[in-house]
Amino acid sequence: MIRQIEDDFDLEKIAGSGQCFRWRQVGENAYRIPHRAFCLTIRSLGGAVFEMDCNEEQFERVWRGYFDLDTDYRAIRGRIDPGEDPFLYRAAQNETGIRILRQDPWETLVSFIISQNRNIPAIRRSVESLCEAAGEEMRDGYGNRWYAFPPPMAVAGLDESVLTACRLGYRCSYVKRAAQAVASGAVDLDGLLSADLESAMERLTALYGVGNKVASCVALFGLHRLDAFPVDVWMRRILENEYPRGYPMERYRPFNGVYQQYMFAWYRSAVRRAGEPG
Repeated sequence: MIRQIEDDFDLEKIAGSGQCFRWRQVGENAYRIPHRAFCLTIRSLGGAVFEMDCNEEQFERVWRGYFDLDTDYRAIRGRIDPGEDPFLYRAAQNETGIRILRQDPWETLVSFIISQNRNIPAIRRSVESLCEAAGEEMRDGYGNRWYAFPPPMAVAGLDESVLTACRLGYRCSYVKRAAQAVASGAVDLDGLLSADLESAMERLTALYGVGNKVASCVALFGLHRLDAFPVDVWMRRILENEYPRGYPMERYRPFNGVYQQYMFAWYRSAVRRAGEPG
């Protein structure tokens, strides 16, 4: 199907934003995107026009929500005053097209546990290895093989040696115990979808090996709490250099997580342009 998407929507910027680890580029301006039991190949045809290998019913039922297409990101960007906050305004203008995906909370939790102290290529390799080890083998619309993200019970039942082979390192025990907690019902991730941000953060950080940064990422990218504000080494540098008097969190509620993504992506790209490691 062909679909025109008028609001901010840039596949390359979303893929490189650090919020998703299973998007795979399959051609110029084209990506294969696994999501739960579905797999979409989407290609930009230029401008606001996109080709997708799904029908209208699946798009409306699955992908409209996944891409958060009912949220007006242009309006969110429009709240930034260039005179009051030139850095954030410049970041948002240069990173226009990023959206906060509505990802599966369980996959998001495990992916960001795995992400701790690792670069994105290493995270992607480990996540894919885990899917191949315990996920269901599937075929996309072109007959290509892919693996669904394994459910909590499957991960909880994996031998430690399997997790080690996925190159999880010290995170093996974190992933195993998170899987056991979700599989047993001790943690209800679907229930957290309706919880307020404070309650969600409290429940997530109670999990073994999950600190504020990982919990914030899960809240933002898995629970779609758009005010969640993950702070890693990059964001600490931004806050120190660009907001020495303090970042105006209250001014930007309830979309601080969206603005964080603009800043994070823009700052990293600026560092790379300057030739620094990043």
